[in-house]
Amino acid sequence: MSSFKIEGGHRLQGEITPQGAKNEALEIIAATLLTADEVRVTNVPDILDVNNLIQLVSDMGAEVRRNAPGDYTFRAADINLAYLQSPDFLSRCSRLRGSVLLLGPLLARFGHAAIAKPGGDKIGRRRLDTHFYGFKKLGAQFHHDEERGTFEISAGQLQGTYMLLDEASVTGTANIIMAAVLAQGVTTIYNAACEPYIQQLCLLLNRMGARISGIASNLLTIEGVKSLHGGEIRILPDMIEVGSFIGMAAIAGNGLTIKNVGYEGLGLIPDIFRRLGVTVERRDDDIFIPYHSHYEIESFIDGSFMTVADAPWPGLTPDLLSVLIVVATQAKGSVLFHQKMFESRLFFVDKLIDMGAQILLCDPHRAVVIGHDNAMRLRARRMTSPDIRAGIALLIAAMSAEGTSIIDNIEQIDRGYERIEERLRALGAVIERID
Repeated sequence: MSSFKIEGGHRLQGEITPQGAKNEALEIIAATLLTADEVRVTNVPDILDVNNLIQLVSDMGAEVRRNAPGDYTFRAADINLAYLQSPDFLSRCSRLRGSVLLLGPLLARFGHAAIAKPGGDKIGRRRLDTHFYGFKKLGAQFHHDEERGTFEISAGQLQGTYMLLDEASVTGTANIIMAAVLAQGVTTIYNAACEPYIQQLCLLLNRMGARISGIASNLLTIEGVKSLHGGEIRILPDMIEVGSFIGMAAIAGNGLTIKNVGYEGLGLIPDIFRRLGVTVERRDDDIFIPYHSHYEIESFIDGSFMTVADAPWPGLTPDLLSVLIVVATQAKGSVLFHQKMFESRLFFVDKLIDMGAQILLCDPHRAVVIGHDNAMRLRARRMTSPDIRAGIALLIAAMSAEGTSIIDNIEQIDRGYERIEERLRALGAVIERID
C-alpha cells in the first residue's frame, strides 16, 4: 500500500493537460469485442482501471498492440470462450467495476456472458438491474448464482424491441447499446443516458457499421446489423479531471491554465464553479483560473440559499461533488450539496471536518458547507482515501492546508488519475509517494 505525503501551502502555477476520459475509455475498450477487425483507440489514459481492463481483454484472447503512449489497436478475433467461465476471469471481474461493460458485447457476439459482481468504489449501492432489464427485453435469459456470486446471461438471436429504462444509467445504457447493435430488428431505448461518453460510443459504433440515431438525446433508435467492422476513435478529455484541476486552481492556485479541455463537452461544470465564486476564463479550448484571495458563493435570484445537486447529463456529474465541497470550504457564504445518486459518497466529509472545515452532514445525501472565506486554513491530517473522487478531493484539501498531510490507500486515486503526483509537482506542488 502506498500513500501521498503533501506539504500544504504551495501555490500551483503553469499549464496542465487533462488525460483521456476514464469512463469513456472503459466503454470503448469493451466495444472492441464486438468485431474481429482492428479497432484503434487514441488518448487512452494510463490509469489503473483502464490498464486492468486492457489486460483482461488481452487475457481473454484479444490481440492488443500499443502503438505509442495512449495509442492502442485492439483485435478480438480469437476470444477464448472457455476462459470466460474460469475462476480466474470471474475473480478479476469482481475487482474491476468496468468489467460489467463486457456483458453487452459478449452477449451480442457470442450469445453468452458471465461475470462476478463487479468491484469499484465504495460509494453506496450501484445496482445492475438496468443492464439486465435491457438484456431481457432483447430476449436474453438471466441467471444469478448467489452461491458463486456470478451473473450469467445467454441468448440465441437477440431481438430488437422498445424499452423504457427506469433510470438513465450510463453503464447500463452503454451495455444495452452494445448488445442491441447486433440484434435483429429495431431497438428503441427511451430514458437513455446521453453523456458525451455515450455519444462517443455511438459515434465509434456507427463508424464500425452500426445504425444508431438520436445520438445526444435520451431517445435512441438502433437498427440491428449482422456484423461490425473495424474503426477508430480519439477519447475525449476527462471532464472530471478538468473539474478537479479547476478546484485545485481555485483553492491552491496562483494562475493555472488547463489545456485542451474539450470545452463543449464540459456541460455545467464551469458554471457550477462560477456559482461558488470561482473565476473561470475560457480561452479558445483552454481554461484559465487566476489566483483567488477571495471568492463568494452566489445566492439564487430571490436571495434563497444556494443548492448544488447532481443530475443525469446535461446536469452536473456526481463525480465532482467531492471536489466542489472542498472548494466551498474556503469560499464566503454557505451552500447545500445534494448528492442524489449514491448514499455513501458524502461520508468522506468527516475527514474535512477533522481538518477544520465547517460542514453539517444532514443525512447520507445532503451536506451544508459554511465557507471560511480564506480566513482560516484547513489543518493537515492523516487520512485514507475511500474512493477515487473523495481521494482527489482530500488531495486538494491537503494542498491548501497548513502543515503536512498523509493520504493512505492512494491506489484508489491511481484508478482515475494518471501520474497525478508528477504532474502536480511540475506545477509547484510538494507531494511525494511513499510506502
